[in-house]
Amino acid sequence: MMGPRQVEQGALFYEFSLDTHVPADHLLRSIDRFVDLTGLRQELAPFYASTGRPSVDPELMIRMLIIGYCLGIRSERRLCDEVHLNLAYRWFCRLGLDGRVPDHSTFSKNRHGRFRHSDLLRRLFETVLARCIAEGLVGGEGFAVDGSLIRADANRQKGVENSAGLPPEAVSRAAREYLAVLDEAAFGAATPVPPKFISPADPAARWTGAHGGQAFFAYTANYLIDLDHAIIVDVEATTAIRQAEVTAAKRMIERSRERFDLYPAKLAGDSGYGSAEMLGWLVYEQGIEPHISVFDKSTRTDGTFSRADFAYDQPDDVYRCPAGQVLTTTGTRVNDGATLLYRASKFDCTPCPLKARCCPNEPRRKVPRSIYEGARDMARDIARSEEGKTSRRERKKIEMLFAHLKRILKLDRLRLRGPNGAKDEFHLAAAAQNLRKLAKIIPVLQPSPA
Repeated sequence: MMGPRQVEQGALFYEFSLDTHVPADHLLRSIDRFVDLTGLRQELAPFYASTGRPSVDPELMIRMLIIGYCLGIRSERRLCDEVHLNLAYRWFCRLGLDGRVPDHSTFSKNRHGRFRHSDLLRRLFETVLARCIAEGLVGGEGFAVDGSLIRADANRQKGVENSAGLPPEAVSRAAREYLAVLDEAAFGAATPVPPKFISPADPAARWTGAHGGQAFFAYTANYLIDLDHAIIVDVEATTAIRQAEVTAAKRMIERSRERFDLYPAKLAGDSGYGSAEMLGWLVYEQGIEPHISVFDKSTRTDGTFSRADFAYDQPDDVYRCPAGQVLTTTGTRVNDGATLLYRASKFDCTPCPLKARCCPNEPRRKVPRSIYEGARDMARDIARSEEGKTSRRERKKIEMLFAHLKRILKLDRLRLRGPNGAKDEFHLAAAAQNLRKLAKIIPVLQPSPA
């Protein structure tokens, strides 16, 4: 039997509840349990005038941004349209049926004003992290660190040669931010090597060909995660270069200790964090076990003995060569001030039958040793152990987070420009990933049937 035709009819009264129309298993219903913005409102209070017309509720804007980054809605124009039409989004934003959605330009005004001056988005990330810690999802024993390149909102074909400098008309906000971070260790001062090209639209974005294909302008998203449940413990935006990533790793470790009293026993990472200076900082200054591949280029390819063929005698502070002769040091540091040279005696090397395989072009053999070599040896020993193999497997969790960031949250290219824009996007994305993790691990309790 055909049902009756549905004809729109006006009604005087409606009984309608948004809460009943949001499914029990909806992602936003799961996330809503962990979103508490009361403290953020208090921090923003000094940035609002006591008189004048009431502004848009900051909690509404933050909740809308959480929706956008959790569900991969990259455009704020589209986000406003979706919140206007979607009942679940209205419920999450506490808008009701007749609540007015703010204009997309409101986000830009607040981002460059109150949000940035109060460091609100950083506080939002830390608020979510604090909830993760309170729920017992952060063990604090083992951390992992890594960085991933995120394309900047800059056209590679419009880049100019760095030697030519910025054009005179480059007076945008991104250009001013670039000038402000020229001496910053995570950006302009990360390396003395200038990039080949620079983008007039976003000069702080680094020209890089690290992916092996066409070079592009990019920033690096640096994550420090807890290995128990892959919760992001800290996040930092830097220029797309390895030295800046090492600087970010140190900052994140120190900041997690200051803000949340987290003292990891071990840190997992790839060889990019395996420099002698970094390993020395972890072992001697922080007391952290380096589950990190050692960055070592001492192996020779010409058939002569490498440094690994010389045995170090710790009690006597000498090296012994394959022929059994002793190499000693005067204790004078050379090169970068962090290297000691151990030299053999010329009278031992000249008649040695192994000289052709050791130092055929020099009168005697020299072996460099970093002052952080003890930390490097410790990292090598850990890498050969079963615990080191386990850490290498667990380190993949951070790579999975970056894959989720780019494929599911669709943050494979930045929408905002400048160092501050990159920081804002990375803070929001990390907060969204932690919220999704909370919602996944801690299920919503369903009411038991009467």
